[in-house]
Amino acid sequence: MNMEENAIVVYKPAAETIKTAILQGQYEAAKGVNRIQLAVYFGIGKFVSLNTRKGVWGTGALEAISQILRKELPGLKGYSATQLREMRLFYEAWKILDPNSSVTTDEKPNQTLIGSDPANSSVMTDELQAFGNQIDIYHSIQIPNLADFPVEDFFKVPFTHHTQIRTIKSSLEARYYYIHRTAEEHLTTRGLEKLIKDDAFGNQDTIPSNFKSTIPQAELARKAVMMFKDSYLLDFINVEQIGEREAIDVDERVVEQQIVQNVKQFIMTFGRDFTFVGNQYHLEVYGVEHFPDLLFFNRELNALVVVELKTGEFKTSYLGQLMGYLSILDAKVKKPHENPAIGIVLCKEANREFVEFVIRDYNKPMGVATYKTTTDMPDELRKTLPDIEELKKLL
Repeated sequence: MNMEENAIVVYKPAAETIKTAILQGQYEAAKGVNRIQLAVYFGIGKFVSLNTRKGVWGTGALEAISQILRKELPGLKGYSATQLREMRLFYEAWKILDPNSSVTTDEKPNQTLIGSDPANSSVMTDELQAFGNQIDIYHSIQIPNLADFPVEDFFKVPFTHHTQIRTIKSSLEARYYYIHRTAEEHLTTRGLEKLIKDDAFGNQDTIPSNFKSTIPQAELARKAVMMFKDSYLLDFINVEQIGEREAIDVDERVVEQQIVQNVKQFIMTFGRDFTFVGNQYHLEVYGVEHFPDLLFFNRELNALVVVELKTGEFKTSYLGQLMGYLSILDAKVKKPHENPAIGIVLCKEANREFVEFVIRDYNKPMGVATYKTTTDMPDELRKTLPDIEELKKLL
């Protein structure tokens, strides 16, 4: 018996274990359940990790197992030796999801250094003995007790994308960010690769806000932070209509009218899942009337979003005005099943550090963003942009 034939005999039981998990997973995957497919890869990854990292299997084991699987399951794709190694790395990168791992017994999983080499684990042998020759795909993954873990998004992300995300070892928060972006935007592998390469997580232009301190649900606060940018290009606003007016409220009314006339384009610029409720929305409490500039509803946040327009530089008084609107909206307009309203000041200029300093003492969720029009850009950059009217004709 040559070496190759001997390896096939030795690793036949291991291949049978993986084969059983594959067949179970294919049955469930036929129902369109991506969760089960990930559980299969996670379970197989654990099986491979526990048997290879401590030398239980010899060199060439994964090649032999893959060869057996191809013979046993003709036409099988996705289980080469290289892909089995990827499953192993997937498991090791997300070991906090293993209900029987020592990592999940820690009071708080390491949020900074993740994906460490499990060969250094002193409990590997005990885990291997407990694991045996079976892969329970239905219980291989357990959601950790972490308030901000993106459960739904995690299971929406295909395995090919997870192989890219698991290479990020800086922090769990970074992984959560790319998982959310992939699930929310249905990114291709190439699109995800570009985001990671460009360090989208490290270069987020998130809005200066108090969302994290005023929105108690960590996941909802994270969504709110990611929902709004700190600056928007509103190139459909005709600034010539504003001109050299003295009354600043007149300027703001012109901007408001331009937004209302182009509300679809504004929503596409502002973000997804926004529904326009109205402008100069009438609010009244104790006989005192208020008319906030723009009111939206965001389905993702399940909350009203009020936008107050300011054509000048940010002032602290704008937050007090917004605070009043939010109090009335929560008391008189918000439905029982909705989350508290969110307020955004949209102005021409704002000192980010100053905004973050003064906004922290307000107990309603608020943020401050700026906007630009094409006329605010340098001539060289503005000339490179296509004409809006020409684009409209093309569309």
